[in-house]
Amino acid sequence: MHMAAVFGLNQIISHGFGVFLFAALVPMMRETIAISHWHLATIGALTQLSYLAGALLLGVIGHRIDSGRLALVTGAITTTLLFTMARLSDPVVIGAVLICMAACAAISWGAIVEIISRHADPSRCSTYLSSAASGTAWGYGLNGLIILWLVPAMGWQSGWLMAGLLGLCALCFTWRLLRRIGTTGAPVTTSAGSALPVGRLLITIATERTALFCCLICFVVGFATMPFATWLNSYLDELQLPTALAGYSWTTVGATGMVAGFVAGKLADHQGPGRALLLVAVGFALGLLAFTLDPARFALLAGFGYGLMYFPMWGIIAGWLKQQYSSTATMQISGIGMVTFGLGGTLGNVLAGIIHQSSGSLQQVFYILTGDALLLVVLVLFILLSSAGKQGVATAAG
Repeated sequence: MHMAAVFGLNQIISHGFGVFLFAALVPMMRETIAISHWHLATIGALTQLSYLAGALLLGVIGHRIDSGRLALVTGAITTTLLFTMARLSDPVVIGAVLICMAACAAISWGAIVEIISRHADPSRCSTYLSSAASGTAWGYGLNGLIILWLVPAMGWQSGWLMAGLLGLCALCFTWRLLRRIGTTGAPVTTSAGSALPVGRLLITIATERTALFCCLICFVVGFATMPFATWLNSYLDELQLPTALAGYSWTTVGATGMVAGFVAGKLADHQGPGRALLLVAVGFALGLLAFTLDPARFALLAGFGYGLMYFPMWGIIAGWLKQQYSSTATMQISGIGMVTFGLGGTLGNVLAGIIHQSSGSLQQVFYILTGDALLLVVLVLFILLSSAGKQGVATAAG
């Protein structure tokens, strides 16, 4: 589990801090920096586009660059930028730094997928991937501790400095790990059959069952989870529920995600990624269904379902792909999966904004998100049943 722990720490830095720490610190930063709502909206849109661009770039040219170098370079850039954020006061420059960190986060996860897929024991691959992916949940928790303990005593700048120091630690651990497994500075040695050229990559996703369904699942998950994260607090406020309920809900998300990565990964390795994905999808759907029926009573259950599904899903999907493709192709297809996830999330957020603007309420939005979560369960069930049917036919033919 040493490899999973090191790359989980990388996820804390790249996603927990590089992507989500600004959202946690922005209320305190606005006390000394003139960050307007227009700045926040622009930064949100551009960082999302940057993340998509990083994921797409990874899918197209990632196989030509050593993954160890990618992990170290993106980690070094993110760490440097985290330190830089403590000294910035121009919203435009802050936005540019956040855009760069978003692209690095996408590329970093793709590199982690390739390294773990290549070097981990196949019987533990999903466990390692899901545990590493849950590092983002640990980042959620650390962001909360930074806000509660560090910022009140030392100011919002201390939050970025602490994130940068942890980034330095992550860099050291990552360098030592990569040196031990022999990837640091190694030339790219992917064989002609292990990497997919751009044309072949697109054909594979369009025509091959596993790649197509994994990207489709990412799209459906993005459509539900990103609007849920964006609009949950606003919906609870619309219902005039206590502010603390939102805080407890997100605490539940982080705590669940910390554990779910390891548990779901273990299940994927022992029972298959399809069954593990079905379990987390059912948990998310039931949480949303209960939440739509009674938001006040079941907000924490919705947070539990979100944490159960969102964080380990990335590792389960990557482990599923690794069963059929090389580690390099797994990285490429995962990169395209991140793109479809972002497209689904963008579509969901745009639709939620239109509904909220026209109706003045978010109730219909969460009905739609619940329907999407139930669709995810049906999709995973279809994949499992059709796969079982094909295996039965093959066994009979044999």
